[in-house]
Amino acid sequence: MRSVMVTGPGTVEIVEIEEPTCGPRDVKVRMRASGICGSDHMYIALGGLGRNPGRHPLGHEAAGEIVEVGAEVTGFEVGDHVVIDTMTFVDGNFGSGGDQGGFNEYVVVHEAAPGKQLRVIPADLPWEVAALNEPMAVALHAVNRLDADPGAKICIVGAGPIGLGALLGAKAKGAGHVVVVDVQPARLETALAIGAYVVINPTEEDLRERLIALHGEGARGELGTVRPDTDGYIDAAGSPAGLQSIFDSLKFGAVVSIPAVYKEKVQVDLLGLLPAEPDIRMSMAYPTEIFEVTDDIIANADKYRRIISHVLPYSRVLEAIELAGTPGATDKVVVLLDD
Repeated sequence: MRSVMVTGPGTVEIVEIEEPTCGPRDVKVRMRASGICGSDHMYIALGGLGRNPGRHPLGHEAAGEIVEVGAEVTGFEVGDHVVIDTMTFVDGNFGSGGDQGGFNEYVVVHEAAPGKQLRVIPADLPWEVAALNEPMAVALHAVNRLDADPGAKICIVGAGPIGLGALLGAKAKGAGHVVVVDVQPARLETALAIGAYVVINPTEEDLRERLIALHGEGARGELGTVRPDTDGYIDAAGSPAGLQSIFDSLKFGAVVSIPAVYKEKVQVDLLGLLPAEPDIRMSMAYPTEIFEVTDDIIANADKYRRIISHVLPYSRVLEAIELAGTPGATDKVVVLLDD
């Protein structure tokens, strides 16, 4: 069968490998869709990692169809459509250094158990939307890190896939006003289409002043300047300028959740932050959210589908990877393993 592997620094190839066999406590899955993540390009640049440097199977944003169920496995049937928890495979993190990845044509889930590595989804959920389950769990974790009360006023900086997923996650959690910030008009249009209260382009207007107009004046503490009454911020952009705009806007006691991955060190004015006493929380992966997000994806498939900018067939997977790694060329790219 075919697999897409990192075979060296900066090198990714389609290779032929042996098709896996299903044991009595295993489930065999035909992969049907897999998204491309920024971390995939990090793995490519590094030449692979984990258990398989130099032979690293790619793909961790995956969905598939069960084609074989071991005799000792309960809770699954042949034909079930499933999404995957990539961090619970016994043979290493799926697509992130483990023995298998989402661009393998077939995958065997060893020691399979319902609600652990796999969750069954409706058969009518489009494969490309199902493949969003993993990145949307990352986005939902960023929302959960805010620990915001229902009706909270939230500002999300960055309207890429994680920022848009955080928008949908925040609304599902009962947020009041969710404002989305980005410099790309097309992304802002998408944010409005899927439920943003207001969108802001910081190249055209001052973020702090606009948030004050939208949310009112927040508690000043010892700040000495007026700050918006925005309860929580999510940095999904990974831009030093965007992060600074958040810090310049914090009311006393505001919460900041940061799922963004910064590729270089960022200088922070801690003295300037001190009077606001903000709660800054990093957000990584999805400790509990991988199947929590699934229900909202099922209920709002059309909105989540708007996050996807490109869907390509498996025959163009290398092109898809290159496209996804080109700054500004795309948002979320999903590959369908249908040919």
